[in-house]
Formats: sequence, structure tokens, C-alpha cells
Amino acid sequence: MRESTKGIMAMVATCTVWGLSGIYYKLLDHIPPIEILAHRTLWSFFFFALVLLVQGRISVLGQALGARRSLVLIGFAALMISTNWFVFITSIQIGKAVEASLGYYIFPLVAVLLGAVAFRERLGKAQLFAVCLAATAVITLTIGLGVPPWIALVLASTFGLYGLVKKGLPLGPVVSVTAEVLILSPIALTVLWWFHSGGRGAFGTNWQDSLLLAFSGILTATPLIMFSYATKRITLATVGLVQYLNPSLQALVAVMVFREVFSLWHAIAFAMIWTALTIYTAASWRQDRAARRAIVNS
Repeated sequence: MRESTKGIMAMVATCTVWGLSGIYYKLLDHIPPIEILAHRTLWSFFFFALVLLVQGRISVLGQALGARRSLVLIGFAALMISTNWFVFITSIQIGKAVEASLGYYIFPLVAVLLGAVAFRERLGKAQLFAVCLAATAVITLTIGLGVPPWIALVLASTFGLYGLVKKGLPLGPVVSVTAEVLILSPIALTVLWWFHSGGRGAFGTNWQDSLLLAFSGILTATPLIMFSYATKRITLATVGLVQYLNPSLQALVAVMVFREVFSLWHAIAFAMIWTALTIYTAASWRQDRAARRAIVNS
């Protein structure tokens, strides 16, 4: 099997897990989101630390946290990803999974905009039009629903800022994510202590909840490792294209499984976002092919 084929298969598996993860969090909707987040943080740290131990790279973690600049960047990344996780878990519990999926549709275009602002990456006319069309979709949905889609905006912006910070970190994905959840672990332990000291902690009350909470570490770690595996074997344009499977599955789960309302205004906004993503992906695809041709011809 070709390496590129393996990469595509790993990317599809990653996005499938992410897209269906709402079902898992719906099973825990009787537990406060902050408590679920605390367990997700701690179990993720245990899982990632085990991976680094097996790889013999646990010492790299100390080196990453030793440099002041890296510590600040990792700390900000930890804040962004924990906020993203918390808002996503909350959106599932309050019946806003459709809006959450919109956030992950918008994310690639937010990332393009952040790249243009932070790294002065030039946007082509097609890419600029796609970003403007996405912004128009958000405005349309705001007018139609009478309130801005805050969940979608927070998810897209926090994930975009997270990616922006990660781009400046000279660390592998496993090391950086382990460092992030390690920084968050004292807060997670405090949260769990507060719940359990008041007799409200979910872990240990029954084996189903305990098993599901512990599974959050595997659910978080495994897709990230597969994502890292995939990005080393396929082009970024392919990564971006396959990644749309994630919000597509989220939207299907929200409507078909959770029975959330998908209004006319949602349909209009989603159609505009899909159009924007199609334009953006086609432009990126052309740029990628042109770059490869230039390398071959040189």
C-alpha cells in the first residue's frame, strides 16, 4: 500500500472519530462540562505521557517546558484548546451541535485570515472572496436567528488561534499536546477535588460513567496521533479537503441522531459556507499543483 494511501486512510479515520465524538459526549450529558473537561485533560496526559515513555522521549517534555518562550506559547495553546473543548462539550449538552459543526466549517477560513494577519501570507482573489463569503454567512445567520452564532465563532477562533500558536512551536504534536495538558492538569485536579469533596463527583459512582470518563484520554489522543501520521504522508490541500468530513458528520449526528432543528437560515448559511470552502479548496488545490510543477521543472 502506498504511503499516500495510508495517509488518506488515517486522515479519514481521524475525521470520522472527531465527527462522531458528539455521540460520546451526549452519553455524559448528565455530568457538568467542566468536570468532563477535567477528566479529558488528566486522562489525555496519562495517555500521551505513556506514549512518550514508550518512545523514550519523555525527557523532551522537560526541555519543551524549560524555555520561557516555549512555556508562554504552550500555555496560550493550552488555554485555547481547553476553551475549544469546553465549548464543544457544552454545545452538545445544550442542543447546539449544529452550530458547533458550523464552527468547524468556518475554521479553515479563519485560519487563512489569521495567517494573513500574523504571517502576512498573501491571499489570492478567490481565497479573499471565500473569507468574505463566510463572513456574510455568519452575518446572515445572525440576522435570521436574531443572535450571533457565538458557539461557532468561539470554536472557529480558538481552534484557529491554537493552530497559529502551534505553527510557531518547534515541537512534535505528541510532545506539544502532552505539555499543554500537563500545564492544565493542576487546574483539572482542583476541579475534580472540588466536585468529589462535595460528594458530586461522577467518577466512581458507577462503572459506565467511570469507564466513559477514562476513555476520554484515548478519544483525545488517538485521533491526534493519526492526524500527525497523516500530515506527514499527504499534501496539506488533501488534509484540508478530507478535514471537512469532521463537521459534515457532526451536522449529520446533530440532525439525524440528536434531532436538532435545522432551520432555513441554517440551510442558507451552510450553503454559503460550503460555497466558500469549495472556492477556497479549489484555489488551494491549484496553488499546490503549481508549486509541485515548479519544483519538478526546476
